Amino acid sequence: MTEPLAAPQSALRAHRPDISAAKARRWGAFYYAEQVLRVMKGYSWSIVMYSVGQPVAYLFAMGVGLATLVDSGNAAFGGVSYLAFIAPALLVSAAVMTAANEFTFPVMDGFKWRRIYFGPHASPLTPQQIAAGQIMAVTLRLLLQSAIYFAAVALFGASPSGWGWAGILVATLTGLAFGLPLMAYSASITEDKGQFALVMRFIVMPLFLFSGTFFPLENLPPAVRWVGWISPIWHGTELGRVLSFGYHEAPLLTILHIAVLGGLAALGWLLTRRRFALRMGQ
Repeated sequence: MTEPLAAPQSALRAHRPDISAAKARRWGAFYYAEQVLRVMKGYSWSIVMYSVGQPVAYLFAMGVGLATLVDSGNAAFGGVSYLAFIAPALLVSAAVMTAANEFTFPVMDGFKWRRIYFGPHASPLTPQQIAAGQIMAVTLRLLLQSAIYFAAVALFGASPSGWGWAGILVATLTGLAFGLPLMAYSASITEDKGQFALVMRFIVMPLFLFSGTFFPLENLPPAVRWVGWISPIWHGTELGRVLSFGYHEAPLLTILHIAVLGGLAALGWLLTRRRFALRMGQ
């Protein structure tokens, strides 16, 4: 009599619940980051056009068009072309604007609209891991978009220094320095009353315009220069110019730029961890 054939064993084996829980506790932030990146993949072309197309259009219009009317090589611009002067600023500003979008509406969506944070929270993932996963995914997006934008800057010949590529890291850090405190604020909002529109109009846009983006901060009236001094965009822009074309400034000021950006990002992360834990514990 012929023996019945044994059913082939699947190559995929489910872990025991305790093993799966242990893996989630250890790698939960990476799991959530993967989920966010998969969602981003669904509208990747929109991300590329918004994140890169808009700043490249600014670069062409301001750096190529307006540059014909500007005294390039002027000492006020560090002795370089106007295009080279504004390129690091636009790189940083693009990262900040992306961070402003990624750390506002998606956070509100996670807590209020679709409440997508609470599904992973029902698993062994902690609120801190969910927040960290979101930040990791956005950080990767900032790195990729900044790299693509820097490639466009290099094609324009607007980054003469060999250290210009480090502007990718500066832009990413600046995006986090602005975005993480904003993420903590977004996590504290329980009702949408147009707060994000106010942030975009009365915080992001003024910082973009008055942070030495298109002209040296010293050209502004003294009464409004303080806007630049407290702006992550200004600190990131000045640091980017030092790396991009050797913009001359005191070494202590360069250290201050790094300290301010790193400090804001660290403070934002601490506040975000606390807000996520409080919201999900309610």
